[in-house]
Amino acid sequence: MARYKRILLKLSGEVFGGQQKYGIDLEILKVLAEEIKSVKKLGVDIAVVVGGGNIFRGVSGAVKGIDRATGDYMGMLATVINSLALQDALERADVPSRVQTAIEMRAIAEPFIRRRAIRHMEKGRVVILAAGTGNPYFSTDTTAALRAAELDVDVVLKATKVGGVYDKDPMVHKDAKKFKKLSHMTLIQRRLRVLDTTAASLCMENRIPIIVLDLTASGSIKKAVQGREVGTLITVDKKGGG
Repeated sequence: MARYKRILLKLSGEVFGGQQKYGIDLEILKVLAEEIKSVKKLGVDIAVVVGGGNIFRGVSGAVKGIDRATGDYMGMLATVINSLALQDALERADVPSRVQTAIEMRAIAEPFIRRRAIRHMEKGRVVILAAGTGNPYFSTDTTAALRAAELDVDVVLKATKVGGVYDKDPMVHKDAKKFKKLSHMTLIQRRLRVLDTTAASLCMENRIPIIVLDLTASGSIKKAVQGREVGTLITVDKKGGG
């Protein structure tokens, strides 16, 4: 049984790069497709937002001398490449899907239309949302929060390479402590950079819970959808705030 009827899965671009962290790892794509397929079998509606950091990251490009807005647009195009790769992997796993982009490119994908995206999910298709919000200066985390609100999802699942939210970077500090549960406001106030402030605020305002989980742990997405304890749950506190 699934606890959540409709989810938004946020995948970072680095996930697509596998161990190398750049390019596209075909074996990782197969794993992603099977993970998503297992969740679809529970009767869950799925939307996916992908990053493009395995190909190009706007912020780092700006540091190296590329105009920030130009770099962000390049990053958006990178997310389209990842989205098409994921769609191909899903179709090979017999999971029907559609790619929708915030920047129109009708020869390869549909433009993002809220009602059409919802209809696709109702028909059992996975909707892959590419090109961010279509605007520079917004991260794909913010895109995930925005689309989650627009598509009326029950939860955002942010898939990372660590097991949840920690008080400090677990890749650097061995004594980092993991949170099992915390509020959106605590996440913002403590500047825990598992996702940006704009994304956390959007989810808080729209009362959308977030689960941060380890994608490398087999079955973690399915466990989260079933309501089993996995990763870190970020939710609205009992006082009604974040």
